[in-house]
Amino acid sequence: MSEVGYSYLDELNDIQRQAASCIDGPVMVIAGPGSGKTRVLTYRIAHLINKGVIPGNILALTFTNKAARDMKDRIERVVGSKAQRVWAGTFHSLFARILRVEAHRIGYPNDFTIYDTDDTKSVISEIITQMNLDKKVYAPGVVRSRISAAKSNLITPKAYIINDELMAYDKMARRPLIHLIYEKYAARCLRAGAMDFDDLLLQMFRLLYQNPDQVREKYQRQLQYLIVDDFQDTNYLQYEILKLLTIYSGSRNNICIVGDDAQSIYSFRGATIENILQFEHDFPELQTFKLEQNYRSTQFIVEAANEVIHHNKRQIQKKIWTDRIEGNKIKIIKAATETEEGKRVADTIIEQKNRFNLQNKDIAILYRTNGQSRVFEEQLRRYNIQYRVYGGLSFYSRKEVKDLIAYMRLTINDKDDEALKRVINYPRRGIGESTIDNIAQLADDNDLSMWEVLTKIEFNNRSRKSIGDFVTLIRAFKAKAVKSNAYEIADYIARNSGIIELLKSDKSIEGLGRMENIISLLDGIKEFVEDDEIQLNEEMDKDKSLSTFLQTISLMTDADQKEENPDTVTLMSAHSAKGLEFKSVFVVGLEENLFPSYMALSEGNQIDEERRLFYVAITRAEELLTLTYANSRYQYGSMRYNDPSRFLEEITDKNLDSIISIHKKEGFPEPKILGNFRPLGSKKPMISVNPGDFVAADPKQIKPGMEVIHLKFGQGKVISVDERMVASIVFDGLDENQDKRIMLQFAKLQIVE
Repeated sequence: MSEVGYSYLDELNDIQRQAASCIDGPVMVIAGPGSGKTRVLTYRIAHLINKGVIPGNILALTFTNKAARDMKDRIERVVGSKAQRVWAGTFHSLFARILRVEAHRIGYPNDFTIYDTDDTKSVISEIITQMNLDKKVYAPGVVRSRISAAKSNLITPKAYIINDELMAYDKMARRPLIHLIYEKYAARCLRAGAMDFDDLLLQMFRLLYQNPDQVREKYQRQLQYLIVDDFQDTNYLQYEILKLLTIYSGSRNNICIVGDDAQSIYSFRGATIENILQFEHDFPELQTFKLEQNYRSTQFIVEAANEVIHHNKRQIQKKIWTDRIEGNKIKIIKAATETEEGKRVADTIIEQKNRFNLQNKDIAILYRTNGQSRVFEEQLRRYNIQYRVYGGLSFYSRKEVKDLIAYMRLTINDKDDEALKRVINYPRRGIGESTIDNIAQLADDNDLSMWEVLTKIEFNNRSRKSIGDFVTLIRAFKAKAVKSNAYEIADYIARNSGIIELLKSDKSIEGLGRMENIISLLDGIKEFVEDDEIQLNEEMDKDKSLSTFLQTISLMTDADQKEENPDTVTLMSAHSAKGLEFKSVFVVGLEENLFPSYMALSEGNQIDEERRLFYVAITRAEELLTLTYANSRYQYGSMRYNDPSRFLEEITDKNLDSIISIHKKEGFPEPKILGNFRPLGSKKPMISVNPGDFVAADPKQIKPGMEVIHLKFGQGKVISVDERMVASIVFDGLDENQDKRIMLQFAKLQIVE
C-alpha cells in the first residue's frame, strides 16, 4: 500500500514507489531503458512538496530544457501551480541564472554574453593568427576541443601548463602552444565579458569555491534537495559542483541521482561513467533502487539488449525484463552496398506502414555518423516518404538571425567583440576589413574591448564619420534598452540597424525566406515577453528584458525546437536518440570499423562505450527493430569492405527472425551467410577485401583465365579481354552466368598469385 493520502504513488510499481518516497539522504535510482524513470522523478518531486518541502528548495537538473518543462508540467498535475517554483532546468541554464546574479563576484559583468561554438572558434582563430601559428596544425576546432576538455576536467590555464600529461600530449601532436592559446582565450573572454558553454560550469564552480560564505552557503541553504537526471552523462566538473552543494555543506546530503550506467555514451563530450560507478564511494550511506521492468519494448528487443550489454566489463549489474511477450522478432537486413541498404530500408518502411498501419512519425533510422544520412535521404525522397534529419541547421544558426542577435548582444554588452565584428559593417557602412583588423589589434595591444577603442581613439577622416555613426547608433540602442522590454528594443534594433530595409530589398525566394526568419524571430521575442508562465522563481521570471531573452536562446538545444511537420520519419545519430522512443527503429551500418567505430577498436573501454551506444539504439524500439549492414560502402573516398558488427553476433538466434551465424577469425567476426542472408542469386559469399593490402596491377598484365580481385566485387575470374581492353569477369559473389564488363584502363584489379 502507498502512504495514506498520496494516491498518485499507487500508479507506481513496488520498486518505483520505494524510489519516489525515499526522500531523505543520498539515493541512487538505476533506471533501465523504458522503466518509467520520468514518472519516478516527477512523483518524487511531487512527494517532496506534499511532505512540506518548499518548491524553491528543490533543484532538479536535466540535460534538455524540454525535459525540465515536461517534468514541471507532470508535477503540476499532481500538486498544482506551485510546481512551477521548483528550480528545474539544465545545468547550463540554471547555473547561468545564478551567474546573472553573482558573476560580479568573480570579475564578470552580470550581463555577460554567452559565446556559442562559432564565437569561440572565431576568437581562437584570431589568437592563432596573431601568434603566427599554422592553422593546419593548430586547427581552431581542434584547439577549441582541447580547451573544452580541459575545462570539463576542472583544468584552468594555470593548471594546464603544469600538467605534464597534457603538455606531453600537445608536444607529441606538434601543438605545444595550446596552453598559451588557452591562456589568451580565457583573458579575451574575461575582457569581453563573455562566457562560453563550458565557462557556465567552470565559473559556477569557481563562484562557489571562492565564495564559501557569501555564495556557497546561500545556495546550500536554498537548494536543500538535489535531483539529477541522466547522471551517467555528467562530467567531472558537473559532479564537483554538485559536491560543493552537498558534501561540503555538512547538510543532510539530500541528493538523488537517476541514471543508467549502460546508457553512458557521451565520453566525447567529457562525460565520465566513473561518476555513477563511484557514487556509492562518495556517499557510503547511499540507498539504491533498480528499475528493471521495461514498459516500452517487446520481449525479443529486451532480451537482445540484455544479451548485448552482458559483454561489457564494468557495470552495475541488472537485468531488464518485460511482460510484453507478444511481438515480432528482430529483423536483420544484409545488403551488398550502402545504396542497396538505403533502398531496402525504404522498402521495409513502406511494408511496415502498410502492414502495421504505422505513420512516418512512428519510425526512426539511427546511424553511427551523421554522414550516413545521405543515402537514406536519397531513397526516402525517391519513395516520396517525408523525413526530417535531426540535428540540421537550427533556426538560431541562420545568418540573418545571428546578425540581428549580434546587434542585440552588443546593445546589452558593449564589450562583446565577436558581436561587434559581425555588425560593425553590416549593413555596409564603409568600414573596411583592414580598419576592423586595426581596431582589433589596438584592442589587443592595449587590453581594451573593441568598443572602447571606437569610443576613445580618433580615426582618420575616411573612417571617422562611419565609425561615429555606428557608435551613435549603438548608444541609441543602449538608451532604448534601459526603458524597454525585449520585444520593444528588438523591434527598434531591427528597424533602425538597416537589416529589415536591406532584406526587404531582396525580392528573391531566398531573400523572402530570410525576411520571414527575422519576422519569426521578432514573433518569438513577442511571445517571450507576453508569456506569464513561471519558469524558475518569481523575481527572475518577471524579467522580460533583452538580456534575459538572449540568455534563454543561447542555451537552447535541438530538442527545444518546434517541429515544422510532425509526421516525418526521423533520421538521427544514435547519440541523439537517447531518451526517445519509436514504434519502429532501424539501426543501420552495423559493420566493424563503422559501428563499432574504427577509432574504438584499439581500446577496450571505448568498445564498451560503443556497445552501450548500440544498447541505447536498440532500446529506442517499442515494437519493431531492424538491424542492417552492407558488405561494401565508400568511406573517406575509398570503397571499403567491412565485416558485420560484432554486436550482431551477441544477439542469439532465438530473438532473430532469420538465422545469422558468425564465427571468429583472428579476433574479428566474419560472416557465414545462411538462409535469408544470401544475396539474391549469389553462389557463394563475396570475399572480403582489405583495402590496405590491395595492390592494383598494370592493366596490360590482365589476361584471360587469371584470378583477380576488385575492391567492390571481390574475387573473380577473367573470361576474356577484347581489343578495346574491356574484360569480361565472373565474380564469386555473383551468379556464374552473370559477368561484369570492365574497362581495364580505369579499373583497379589485383592479380591473385
